[in-house]
Amino acid sequence: MTSDAQDTTEQEPSLAMDPIWSTSRTARQIYDLGGVEKDITRLLRLAATSVALLTLPQTDGPGDKLPQDGERSEQFVVEVGEYFERLNSIQSNIRSGLSHVRRSRIAPSAIIAPPQDFVPPSLGVGRPNDLRNPSTKNRGLQEEKVDRDAWHGILEALTRLKEARDAESQGNTKPSEPSQSSDAMEE
Repeated sequence: MTSDAQDTTEQEPSLAMDPIWSTSRTARQIYDLGGVEKDITRLLRLAATSVALLTLPQTDGPGDKLPQDGERSEQFVVEVGEYFERLNSIQSNIRSGLSHVRRSRIAPSAIIAPPQDFVPPSLGVGRPNDLRNPSTKNRGLQEEKVDRDAWHGILEALTRLKEARDAESQGNTKPSEPSQSSDAMEE
């Protein structure tokens, strides 16, 4: 596939852009940054082709489809020219995205990567952190409710188990014995 054919196939998706990308300036910037990613891919392909054109023709593989002799240097000039055009395009698009971030006054803390051991807080309303118990450090209200319900379930299960064992132990003994033993205790 020639570079012209590749360019037209890469431009076709932008013609059929989803309308969601035109709803706001931020959405448009995100869409443009997706285009920058595709441009970087094309830039790497151009670099690979340019390096291949610099090698000796004897080292070309049978499936490389690289030109020979004078055509090779002409193709190299074309590829390098497109490489630098693409590089300038990427640079201007990245600068445009950064200026949009500056104009939007997005806090640097929203952009800067957090420390390696950072655990994001859970979503939703949370209770004040209990500093004595690090396991509840970043738990929200939903997690606390699940934890509470689990402990209530455990308590109910243990209570039923104790009542079943008590009923079983009372079933094995004579019903008069507990009353006699309680009478003996009173004396």
